[in-house]
Amino acid sequence: MADDFCWLTLGQIKTLMNRDNIVNMDTRTVISGLPFRDYIGSLSVYDLHCFLDNHRVGPFGRELFVSEMSLSGCQTIDGVLFWLSERKSRHELLIDRIPLRDVRDWRVGESEIARPDRRFFRVLGVEVVIESREVKAWCQPLVEPMQEGLCAFIIKNINGVYHFLVQAKIECGNFDVVEMAPTVQCLTGNYKDGYLYTPPFLDYVLGNACKRVLFDTKQSEEGGRFYHEQNRNLVIEAEDAFPIQVPENYMWLTLGQIKEFLRYNNYLNIQARSLIAALDFR
Repeated sequence: MADDFCWLTLGQIKTLMNRDNIVNMDTRTVISGLPFRDYIGSLSVYDLHCFLDNHRVGPFGRELFVSEMSLSGCQTIDGVLFWLSERKSRHELLIDRIPLRDVRDWRVGESEIARPDRRFFRVLGVEVVIESREVKAWCQPLVEPMQEGLCAFIIKNINGVYHFLVQAKIECGNFDVVEMAPTVQCLTGNYKDGYLYTPPFLDYVLGNACKRVLFDTKQSEEGGRFYHEQNRNLVIEAEDAFPIQVPENYMWLTLGQIKEFLRYNNYLNIQARSLIAALDFR
C-alpha cells in the first residue's frame, strides 16, 4: 500500500470529524450514505441492546438510533415527496451564459475577478504543482468565498423521536431546482448591516438561547474548485419551547427519513450530507 494511504475504522473517521478541516468533503459525503438502519434492522431486540451496551452508547446515542430506524415521524415519506414536488413546481431556474464584460457590479483585475464591496466570492487564477497526482502541473480558476459559511441543523425530540429541521433550498447550480438542506446555510458576512434579509433561524443558531450544541467544527469544502472555503458546521438540540410549527419551506424529518433520501440522486445537498456524516452514536 502506498505511503499516503492508511486503514481507518468508521469510528476513527467520525472522531477525526470533530477536529477542524481533517476529513475532506468527498469522504464526508460517502460516509453520510452508510445505511445503518439496514444493519441494525437485521438484529434481534436482544442483540441490539447488547450492541448498544457493549459499545457504551449513551442516552443521546440511543435516541439517535431510534431516529435512524424511524421512517415515520411528523410526516410520511410520501408527504415529504409531495412537499418537495410542490416546492419545485413553484420555481424554475433559467440560467444564461453571458460575457464577463457584461457582468454588473464585478471588476476584472490583474489577479482576480471580484466585487468592489468584497462580498460573496472572488475568482482567482492559480498555477498548481502536485507531485502525487496523475497530472503534475496545471493552471485553473478557483472560487474563494469572502466570508466563512455556516451550516447548521436544529434537531428536536418530537413524540419521543429526534427530528431534524430540513429546508427546501433553491440554489442556482441545483440539478433539479430544489434540494433538502440544513436548517441554516449561508455566508454569515452577507447578512450584516441590513444588506440582505436574515435567513430564518439564523439568529437562533448564533444566539444564546437555551439550547445544546452537539457538534461544532469547521469543515473545508472541495479544494479542486474552491480556495480556502470552510464552513462552521453545527448540530443544535432545541429547547422544549422551540415551536414544532415552522415556515412552509421547512419540515421536520427523522434521521431514518433523511437517510432514505440519501439512497437517491439530488435530494440532499452536500452541506446536509456533511452534517449527517458527522453524527456520532456514542
